[in-house]
This record gives sequence, structure tokens and C-alpha cells, in this order.
Amino acid sequence: MSGMVYVVERYLPGLSRSDLLQGLSRLEQESAVRYLGSTIVLGDEACFCQFEGPSEAAVAEANRRAGLSFDRIVPAVSVRPTKGEVR
Repeated sequence: MSGMVYVVERYLPGLSRSDLLQGLSRLEQESAVRYLGSTIVLGDEACFCQFEGPSEAAVAEANRRAGLSFDRIVPAVSVRPTKGEVR
């Protein structure tokens, strides 16, 4: 699958870590978009999830089907370190 990378921002005050992880596991079952992983910032009760998909609408729908609320979805660029390169 190829497409744009999107970051989904969630601010989840009061949501337990186990509830969040359970919801995130449902994202892995989606076929229209590919769930790339999340960064959870416990101190801010925030979660930033990366997806690859054809459109912002497809990413939003995948999150709705997984039962996960979100605050916004933005296009992003994913950067990974080059293996063996030290700076």
C-alpha cells in the first residue's frame, strides 16, 4: 500500500492506558489504511498515531470504526534514521 502519511492527534484525559492500547489494537485490523504506530505521552494524556492511507477521510473512518476519538488529523512526513549513520 502506498499513500500519504498522516498523524492523528488524540488528547484523552482520564482514559486508562489499557483502554487506549485496546483501541489501538483494533486499528491493526483496518484494511483501508495502514497503522504505523503510536507515541503516547503519558504526562500530557496525549497520543500521536501515524497512518499511511489514501486520504484524511480514510484515516478518520478507520479511527471511527475502531471506536477511537481524535482531535485532528494532519499530513506528515515520516523520517527514519539511515542505518549505521551517526551524526
